[in-house]
Amino acid sequence: MGVKRQIYFQMNKRFKPKFNIKKGDNVVVIAGDDKDRTKPRKVLSVNPTDAKVLIEGVNLVTKHLKPNAQNPQGGIVQEEAYIAISNVMLWDAKAKAPSRVKRERTETGFSRISKTSGEVIK
Repeated sequence: MGVKRQIYFQMNKRFKPKFNIKKGDNVVVIAGDDKDRTKPRKVLSVNPTDAKVLIEGVNLVTKHLKPNAQNPQGGIVQEEAYIAISNVMLWDAKAKAPSRVKRERTETGFSRISKTSGEVIK
């Protein structure tokens, strides 16, 4: 690997974006076709390099499957696709509303705190 490429990868790691949304969190979709600020949904996965999240039941796409060993019939399947992380907001269970998040440093690391209720998000 060349020196320039090594430096690029080091810089990429060093300035990696930090998002307040993690796998398993409850979020609401605030923009797009599936916009609903009242219905919390579960995050299935987060892709921080592309700034995208996979959310349960949101952005469903139709996928055509060829027959294979696991699925001898083949067919048409609906599955979730990634959406931009900027289109979702963390759900505050205490306030029962979407909430902004601030990060505070603790002895063990960082904790996420809801700005509407002041509660720590686990």
